[in-house]
Amino acid sequence: MTDKSASPRFPSPPFIPEDSIGYQMRRIVTLIGVEIERRMEPLGLTDAQWKPLLRLSLQDGATAAHLARNCHLDAGGMTRLLDRLESKGMCQRERSQEDRRVVHIALTPDGQAAAAQIPEQLQGVHDIALQGFSAAEQAQLTDFMHRIYANVQTFGAVSCPESDTPQ
Repeated sequence: MTDKSASPRFPSPPFIPEDSIGYQMRRIVTLIGVEIERRMEPLGLTDAQWKPLLRLSLQDGATAAHLARNCHLDAGGMTRLLDRLESKGMCQRERSQEDRRVVHIALTPDGQAAAAQIPEQLQGVHDIALQGFSAAEQAQLTDFMHRIYANVQTFGAVSCPESDTPQ
């Protein structure tokens, strides 16, 4: 028995790499990342550093393991990233009083000030990316993106947490 859910309803056009969804998404993600990096620079942050900072502003006291999962990094990568943020005075590690093996990450006042500016910067990039789209088109695009994500989750190679920070 063949799996009919994997086949499209309509015949696919010939494959042209430049027109493929993956190629177009990669181009968009790359350009958005470059713009976000540019906008985060005055805050003293890189494209990689704003994500855990924003996460911490939404859930102060998260563990490094929790942040690593939500930022798609391995534990070692997150530790190095937190080391850099801590050296910039943006966060600090606090050992749990209940379980001394657990270390929570907390924002410092400088980290809170930087994190408070992140949503506005992300919104600016979002607005530029969607300029010229009507509200209905934006809603439709969002729906399409959710549907594509649901489809590719069946690939099973990469697990992405539902709580991803949108870019």
